[in-house]
Amino acid sequence: MEKRFSEMTEPEIRAEIAALRAKAQRAEQMGMVSEYAVHERKIALAKSYLMDPSKIETGKEYGIQGDPGSTFSVLYLNGIFAWGYKNKQSNLEALPISVLES
Repeated sequence: MEKRFSEMTEPEIRAEIAALRAKAQRAEQMGMVSEYAVHERKIALAKSYLMDPSKIETGKEYGIQGDPGSTFSVLYLNGIFAWGYKNKQSNLEALPISVLES
C-alpha cells in the first residue's frame, strides 16, 4: 500500500512530485486530459505538504495558480487546505495551500 503524503519525508515527497510530473507529461502527450488533471491535482497536494501553513493568513485574499483573474478569500485553515470563498461567491470551498498566490 502506498504511503500518504502526510507520512512521507520531504525527499520522498519531492521524488513523488517528480514521478507525478513524468506521468502528467505522458498523459498530456497522449491527449488524456482527465488523467493529466488528476496528476496535476496530486502534485498540488504534495507541494502543500512542503509548505508552512502559517504563511497563509486568514482574512487575506490570494490569487489562484492556473486561474488568472480569480481570487480566493481565506476564512480558515484545516491542515494543508485553505477554506474560503472563490471570487467572493457564497459557496464555501477548500483549496490546497500550494495553489494560493500572494
